[in-house]
Amino acid sequence: MANTPTPRRGRSAVVAEETEPSRDGAAHSPNRKRKSRDQPSPASPVSSTPQEKRSSLTGRVSCNADTKEGIAKIANTGITCCSPKSPRKRLFAGSPQRSRWNPADPVQLSAAKEAFHLSSPPTTVACRDSEQNHILELCKTCIKQGIGGSLYVCGCPGTGKTLSVKKVEELLVAWTKEVGLQSPITLSISCTSLTSTSQIFPKLQILERCCLQKVTGASSPLQKLRDSISKRKPPFCERSVLVILDELDYLITKDRAVLHDLFALTTIPSSPIVLIGIANAIDLADRFLPKLESLSCKPSVVTFRAYNKDQILEILNQRLSILGYEVFDAQALEFCARKVAAASGDMRRALSVCLGAIEQFEKELKMDEKEKKMELVGFNHMDYALSKAFRTPVVETIQSLPQHQQIILCALVNLLKRRKTSTVGDLNKSYLEVCKSVQVAAAGATEFSSMCRVLGDQGLIETVGNKTREEMRKTVGLAVDAADVVFSLKVGEEALTAFFQLLCRRRSRNEARD
Repeated sequence: MANTPTPRRGRSAVVAEETEPSRDGAAHSPNRKRKSRDQPSPASPVSSTPQEKRSSLTGRVSCNADTKEGIAKIANTGITCCSPKSPRKRLFAGSPQRSRWNPADPVQLSAAKEAFHLSSPPTTVACRDSEQNHILELCKTCIKQGIGGSLYVCGCPGTGKTLSVKKVEELLVAWTKEVGLQSPITLSISCTSLTSTSQIFPKLQILERCCLQKVTGASSPLQKLRDSISKRKPPFCERSVLVILDELDYLITKDRAVLHDLFALTTIPSSPIVLIGIANAIDLADRFLPKLESLSCKPSVVTFRAYNKDQILEILNQRLSILGYEVFDAQALEFCARKVAAASGDMRRALSVCLGAIEQFEKELKMDEKEKKMELVGFNHMDYALSKAFRTPVVETIQSLPQHQQIILCALVNLLKRRKTSTVGDLNKSYLEVCKSVQVAAAGATEFSSMCRVLGDQGLIETVGNKTREEMRKTVGLAVDAADVVFSLKVGEEALTAFFQLLCRRRSRNEARD
């Protein structure tokens, strides 16, 4: 029997066969290699139905009932089967990103400035959990036992002392409601508002309202407070009194009598007063209150250390998180954190610098229409704000010095990093080496000595030695903080050579202009 010829299949038949599922339930892949030129190509996705388009995005599987259900699950969960094209997209595929802000929008610009204003405290105090827990536990103990207590909170300016104490005050109110106790009566006083130290005791007379016994005939407000507390009889009032004295060091007198009397009020057996003093002096309790230690009523001390770079960066990002969009370039924000941490660790200074950078950014937008293409507050804006914030008379003096005198200062800073003391001769050798390395003509010995005397007259360096002693053998040192020199010239410990090269380039430019 002769073989009958196989009928020629059309394009539609081939497409139907390709989409037909196999016996094991798997679909034939339409992307396999073609065996012959006569085999038609798969249907174009342009002419496909919406369901076929979804199938092509999810691996070009067959459109049976099970596959449709799987595709629906994938679409609902928002998972894409195809991988991102670029490494950056692959890195941030699963992480939410903030949208960039619109600097031309006055509402967004005002919100960005408000986020860094000092009058806008955050809802939570970051990086101060251990200090807050220490204060909170002491207050809880005093309230539970119905006794008095004292605490001294100290630390550098801008380290979150007052903000943390206010947060503890809120936590105490929530805790007392939770355990079924009466919330303490809080009295907050800023000692800077007092015209004299003796006015603190009339301010405390308001404590008579919290079930203290009223006393008549007392000779002074202090004696009246003592008598009122000592006459309390059991059962005592369940409500404690939380007295917060900010800027406590303003009450330091020559005989320290005011501070002694204040802390002594908490040691009376029936006293309900929990006194929290806040000041910048770390050793105030040791220097000014030695008598309290002998009376066994020395306050507990909680020290707030200066913020480091990572902590400042975390707090700045916390402020930015409430906006919902990016404002600063990441490098600019880290630059601010590093500079402030190296200088003082003052968080208030960091917030002021960021606010100044935003204002400088806004100023440039208004001055030049071309600058409106900028989308973020950049490094240059932050650098300008930092220079303005840390500008002092010493910084201005150093920045206005001639080139060789600036090189002498930098050489001295670099020299004192390696040794504790140095002589004028050692400084001269370091000066000559630097000038040779950056190809600058060095001054002679006589001119070098003259420049050192000029720097000494301006109060920047100091030399120690007898008048009869040879000039090069005298001991030389800095009369100002080395950080001021480094900040004035905007160099780090390992970037002195780069600074000298910058000076040379500036000098060559000035000569070319002349």
